[in-house]
Amino acid sequence: MSGSEFRAGARLFNGGHWWEAHEAWEARWLLARGDERAFLQALILLAAALHKRWAHGSLTHRNFDKADRYLQALPPHYGGVDLVSLRGEVWTALQQPGLRPQLPLDG
Repeated sequence: MSGSEFRAGARLFNGGHWWEAHEAWEARWLLARGDERAFLQALILLAAALHKRWAHGSLTHRNFDKADRYLQALPPHYGGVDLVSLRGEVWTALQQPGLRPQLPLDG
């Protein structure tokens, strides 16, 4: 995956612009294969879950559970992201208003 594509989506995600992050990663997801596709799918589902929870007040356990299945199939660190920590941060943010999980940005 292009580093710039990931960083663009990560900046949006980190800023709480979860739907826009979802859209930023979606075009690359359509072209991705294997672990990269699973990684992007998990990020897209997590961003959608956060967006639905805080923009629409919807409970989003289904999106989170789908993302979790992708995360479990990947190594614990993939694409520069500690997936175990990310999973925990997103789960907590879905429960508590005002929390913003973060994706690391290299450089």
